[in-house]
Amino acid sequence: MKYRVLVFDFDGTIADTLGETRRIFNELAPDYGFRQVTEHELADLRHLSLKDLLSELGIPKRRVPSLIARGTGLMRGNIMRLQMIQGMNEVLVEMRKHVESFGILTSNTDSNVDLFLKTHGLREQFDFISSTSKLTGKAKHLRAIRKTFSMRHEEMLYVGDELRDVKASKKAGIPVAAVTWGFNSKESLETHRPDYLIDHPEDFLRLLAA
Repeated sequence: MKYRVLVFDFDGTIADTLGETRRIFNELAPDYGFRQVTEHELADLRHLSLKDLLSELGIPKRRVPSLIARGTGLMRGNIMRLQMIQGMNEVLVEMRKHVESFGILTSNTDSNVDLFLKTHGLREQFDFISSTSKLTGKAKHLRAIRKTFSMRHEEMLYVGDELRDVKASKKAGIPVAAVTWGFNSKESLETHRPDYLIDHPEDFLRLLAA
């Protein structure tokens, strides 16, 4: 594999958190005066960028940090019961054999990710967990990770499920693989032209020959 370091998003990429995220949002929504999200809306919401999503749900950007902090706190109570994306466990173990380092960059908390990985027997596969409370702050962290490992841009790959993950990677000059089973739809991800579009976890294995 040409990549020395693989960095993964967490929610929606490794952990199946979409349903839990909607449940938590609906629990918090009355406190902020926001409307709740029905399950049948999710298909349409998956096509939206972060900016359009916040607009559709009537969420001012200034309220986002508070929502994230409270939401990740509530998620901790259920983190050990959340499921992995089917097939990711085996694929992660196999891919780890072919790179120097594995890491996670997430908007969730370090402690939530750490507990989830330990629950699923994967913590030892990952060398670092980095979190950012800013929904649009991943580009800065990706650049910092690259510098920490003294890598050229093309030697690191970020894996995420949202348009903002693709945008952050491109802003940082880092190759990106977008998975289609997370929050944003395949159609919306395609429009932003990630380096790889991954429909099933086993599709990652083709990167081993890259």
